[in-house]
Amino acid sequence: MPSAAPMTAAEYWDKYRPHRGEGRQRRPTAESFDWTGVTGNGPGAEILGDPNSALDMGPAEGENAAYLARAGVDVVAVDFSPVQVARAREFWSDVPNLEFVQAEACVFLEEDHRLFDAVYSTWGAVWFTDPEELFPRVAERLTPGGTFAFSHREPINGQYGAQKLGGKWLEGRETELTVYRWQYTAAQWTNLLKRHGFTGIQAEVLPHPEAGTLGTLLVEAHMI
Repeated sequence: MPSAAPMTAAEYWDKYRPHRGEGRQRRPTAESFDWTGVTGNGPGAEILGDPNSALDMGPAEGENAAYLARAGVDVVAVDFSPVQVARAREFWSDVPNLEFVQAEACVFLEEDHRLFDAVYSTWGAVWFTDPEELFPRVAERLTPGGTFAFSHREPINGQYGAQKLGGKWLEGRETELTVYRWQYTAAQWTNLLKRHGFTGIQAEVLPHPEAGTLGTLLVEAHMI
């Protein structure tokens, strides 16, 4: 019997990414903009300035995108997972100025020529995309003076660059597809962004409120 075709990255994410509960889910709230995954911990949407348009790369359930759209920002939210996109569209179908697109981040940036005042990712596509491929494409889609901001989990000391994704939910499944995430220190992200033409870079670790738990690395940059 022929072996099954290898999973694509999107199919893998659809199948194995842990979801909240089972069956039909209740729509999450969108009462604030969250970079850290811990309500009230760290700054909010002010990091993005005062954009008229924004691109969310890897919106998951779409709370941040919905928050901005409700504030009057025209938001496009791109995720390569069909399951994630379908769920987000259902959650936020009543919110104007909000479009969810199913696409890989680099492909979207190459094929969609719209410009955005802000491009952001909260524990999303920036964490799971090679910055050498992603950053030049982001730079081409930012308006002059636009903001590029992203967050990911604080890296473990010495685990920098492309790191194989692990965890209990991946045990025994690594042979189907290897998933990587790119994580760096604040200084390393700063150097990468400078090399791709970004300026005004600020990068810092926001501590987790629980002692002994890794915090969030938040990065902000601009394109002249």
